[in-house]
Amino acid sequence: MDSLYLLIPLSVGLVLAILAVFGWALHGGQFEDLESEAERILTEDDRALDADQASDPGAREQSHV
Repeated sequence: MDSLYLLIPLSVGLVLAILAVFGWALHGGQFEDLESEAERILTEDDRALDADQASDPGAREQSHV
């Protein structure tokens, strides 16, 4: 029973801390645009690879050796 006097306030404090971090993430715009970052990583590598191949077309064949 004595442990409940410690565990209940700790659990309430933990829940409040989690809610505060979640609210901070919402207010900071963390969840505003979920689609563009997921799509950006798919298109970004192709552009960098195309630029490397244009400057040195034989580099890709040599890297697999």
